[in-house]
Amino acid sequence: MSRIGKLPVEIPTGVEVKIEGNTLTVKGPKGVLTKTFPDGVSICKDENKLNIERESDSKEHRSFHGLVRSLVANMVKGVNTGFDRQLEIVGVGYKAAKKGDSLELQVGYSNPVLMKLPKDVEVEIPTPTRVILKSMDNEVLGDFAAKIRAVRPPEPYKGKGIRYVGEHIRRKAGKTAK
Repeated sequence: MSRIGKLPVEIPTGVEVKIEGNTLTVKGPKGVLTKTFPDGVSICKDENKLNIERESDSKEHRSFHGLVRSLVANMVKGVNTGFDRQLEIVGVGYKAAKKGDSLELQVGYSNPVLMKLPKDVEVEIPTPTRVILKSMDNEVLGDFAAKIRAVRPPEPYKGKGIRYVGEHIRRKAGKTAK
């Protein structure tokens, strides 16, 4: 039995869950999320808990058991409280700004990089070197944060680039003088 898959998902007050076959719809104060899950894994609702059960012990069903439970838990948490990711920009002259419905990054290239914001993601820029992304959909949020980081990943010599807050960058020693 999957250690993660067998744990029930608590449904907080103010969150409505609707199950139609393999499709789960979760509605809460932040919005509505809908996701269709693969066959072989079923979602059962008991009062204020969701239980995820698999049809058989085949390798495919076992692998989906914990995954589906994690996705369901993220949906419930997302519509209730939401998720956020924080990025920091390190480097001389590196900065970020919000321009309409896009994010403008100046990170050492000849032209600024414009990134269109996904529809569910909100951006806050408290300082030009810090970007806070908020969304109810953890999957979209993580994907967009990874795309921002990929514009200029941190380099190992000086640590310049875009990194997650709290991310540790392994530093290398540069050339030594003779």
